[in-house]
Amino acid sequence: MKHLLIALSLSLASHAVMAEEPKKETKLVCVDVKDKAGKAVTDPKTNKVKQNCKQVKQHKKLEGTDVPSKK
Repeated sequence: MKHLLIALSLSLASHAVMAEEPKKETKLVCVDVKDKAGKAVTDPKTNKVKQNCKQVKQHKKLEGTDVPSKK
């Protein structure tokens, strides 16, 4: 019984440690909704253009060296 409790507590502790990882940087990207004709769709209540918005991960750009050209 003790072995079962130890295994269970270790598995729960490992999930708690993984949950505390720093979150990736994201940015909100919005795109206007268009109908079949290609015109922007407006909301009848607010008279504003409808938009689809998504959270997108933003990756860090790494510095690199130029690849030497073959002769």
